[in-house]
Amino acid sequence: MAIIGLGTSITVFLCFTVLIMGGAAVLTGRALALSWRSPWQVIFSCLGLGLVDRFFVYALFDGALSSIVGYLVHTMTIMTIGIFAYRVMYVSVMVQQYPWLFRRSSLLTYRTR
Repeated sequence: MAIIGLGTSITVFLCFTVLIMGGAAVLTGRALALSWRSPWQVIFSCLGLGLVDRFFVYALFDGALSSIVGYLVHTMTIMTIGIFAYRVMYVSVMVQQYPWLFRRSSLLTYRTR
């Protein structure tokens, strides 16, 4: 049973898109933050991960390949996970590398000392 907006079932969305492709987005975000890349590269990388996700949902789980709404929902989910992982790792790197300049104020932010 396919959900109208997703192009697939909620189980496939949660297990495949959120867990597996979300894990790939976490690794992508962390790697780009550790190499001091721009956050725009996370967005472009996650657009590609969204295409891969759409194809695998079609090939493995009989989802709709040409569902634009499904692509957008899946890609935005993957992108949110990737940007969150990027920001967490970026703040961690900034605080660890420059402890005399910055201190962590929350999980996603840092302040000057």
